Amino acid sequence: MKSLDRRNFIKTASVAALAAGSTSLIGCAKEKNKNSFNINSGETYEWKMVTTWPPHFPILGEFADKIAEWIKKISNGRFTIQVYGGGELVPALETFDAVANGVVEMGHGAAYYWAGKSPAAQFFGSIPFGMNARQINAWLYYGNGLELWKELYEKFNLVPFPCGNTGGQMGGWFNKQINSTADLKGLKMRMPGLGGSVITKAGATSILSPGGELYTNLERGVIDALEWIGPYHDYLMGFHNIAKYYYYPGWHEPGTPLELIVNKSAYENLPDDFKLLIDTVAKAVNVLMLSEFEAKNAEYFYKMKNESKVIFKQFPEDVLNTFKKLSAEVVEELASSSPEAQKIYKSYKSFKASIAEWSNMVERNYL
Repeated sequence: MKSLDRRNFIKTASVAALAAGSTSLIGCAKEKNKNSFNINSGETYEWKMVTTWPPHFPILGEFADKIAEWIKKISNGRFTIQVYGGGELVPALETFDAVANGVVEMGHGAAYYWAGKSPAAQFFGSIPFGMNARQINAWLYYGNGLELWKELYEKFNLVPFPCGNTGGQMGGWFNKQINSTADLKGLKMRMPGLGGSVITKAGATSILSPGGELYTNLERGVIDALEWIGPYHDYLMGFHNIAKYYYYPGWHEPGTPLELIVNKSAYENLPDDFKLLIDTVAKAVNVLMLSEFEAKNAEYFYKMKNESKVIFKQFPEDVLNTFKKLSAEVVEELASSSPEAQKIYKSYKSFKASIAEWSNMVERNYL
């Protein structure tokens, strides 16, 4: 994809592109409304949502649009949400503050962006060499993870909802081979969250920048390497045109949950049926987004493999072992940073250990 096409794509990605399941979701919700789902028929609500994604960005921004669309339809127009992409109303990385301070009522993004506000929030992003998407959902919904997330965000006047997952990611784009950890020395790489702390320990420099700036930053040499998500988005962003090597696995983000955050004061002023509506739509997005990521990444992996000169490479075993060792150090440091971080880590670690043997027996051996 040419650079101009890529930019146009980011700006004009269709709001109307709906996942196949959305129509049936809305239909079912309407049917339920006729029988027992008593949407409040009195007061109306007009909210705003900001996101960390470029406007209408494929999958990520599109699902933010769908949240607003579904809530409006299921509430028969009594609950409307105006969605603003990153930079349209507030800068992308000010989403957390905008919702916490009541500038807007909702936000969509990823918890590891808020490490500067609360380091412990990174446990609800993705842990290097941690749980995958299905395991994280199990922890959040049935292992007390979500309750800990709510407890952490309460002091910021926020209510979090799991709302999407990228699934397993790729390890990143490089213009030189990574044959040993020595090749990481001095490398400027876009990598947020705990993975960024790991590569910093390994000798690289972690750079945090919004998705809309990544192509230009790599093309101009502001950064030497980057990771984004996986083949679908990376193809559309055009990274295969400006980087030679595409490394795997995505050790830093084995399954990254995304979040819908709601201003707590605004949320508490909603009737119970609208609270349930937000919760239900967030859960629907959590399932559908992961499914679309899996389908599109598989499709575009082959597309990139067959149409470009990109070289897919696996990180050497010694490099991965180094990343794993440093990841353990980084996570332990995070856990010791505060009592709340220690509490969350204890729950995460315990659940991961309890589910690992089962997952290995029924899935890993099969794969």
